[in-house]
Amino acid sequence: MRGILSCLLAGFGLAVLVAGSTFARPAALETLDEHNIRKVLDDQVAAWNRGDIDAFMQGYLKSDQTEFVGAGGILRGWSAVLERYRRDYPDAKARGELSFSNLEIHALSPDYAYALGEFHLKREKDNPSGAFTLILRKTPDGWRIIHDHSTAYRTESPKPQAQ
Repeated sequence: MRGILSCLLAGFGLAVLVAGSTFARPAALETLDEHNIRKVLDDQVAAWNRGDIDAFMQGYLKSDQTEFVGAGGILRGWSAVLERYRRDYPDAKARGELSFSNLEIHALSPDYAYALGEFHLKREKDNPSGAFTLILRKTPDGWRIIHDHSTAYRTESPKPQAQ
């Protein structure tokens, strides 16, 4: 009886140890993975700034499951996201020059990560900026965005002019 109890306790202890090591801390992101995710985002910035929306969209997973969330609501599907970018940014004047800052990349698992950062558009008449959270998945073609939640910062109201 003592042998059975010892085996059960040892098995329970091993299960707790395995569960604790699996769930107690976030997965570490390999240096190469972080580099590859940053490259996806850098490539998007370069494509945007040369006016190539199709190349910009290569950073997203070409899937009906891809999602974009913003002030206009929730869009589902790569094609819907592409159409949004084409509609809202039809020319260089509307697109402006894109940059990202304060970029952080965190692992969720070996095949999933999220990126947190800020976007900035430098345009002729305004300079909108905001925050984003991207969920990326490692695919056979590399890391791709599967969910983009981007929120523009509120612009300050014009200050009353002194008279």
